Amino acid sequence: MDDRPDQEEIYSQRIKAGKRTYFFDVKATRGQDYYLTITESKRRQNSDDSVSYEKHKIFLYKEDFLKFVDALQDAVDYVREELLTPEEVAELDRPREYDERDRREGPSPVAERPAFDANRSDDSY
Repeated sequence: MDDRPDQEEIYSQRIKAGKRTYFFDVKATRGQDYYLTITESKRRQNSDDSVSYEKHKIFLYKEDFLKFVDALQDAVDYVREELLTPEEVAELDRPREYDERDRREGPSPVAERPAFDANRSDDSY
């Protein structure tokens, strides 16, 4: 999922969800500035029986990581607490199986950096 040839992909994770696949890709610019792309790829069956993919992409820059994670968690919490039945919440909490092929990491100059922590108050990542 290369956006531009001058960006290095550092980490990628793929999540399959029915006809949709989500890609979470950490990339670096030439200046070693890091950002995340989130891509939704949806499989479409065309009228001529061929298959195509509709893609939507979000670019998330490191200075916005905490705000994004906080807003996402708030929205998920609202759905869980206000809109779902206890049975639906239990289904969400059921452990999921992930295929290790969905997660791939490439060589990276930041491989020894700590994992992103949504509760960390600084943005020194």
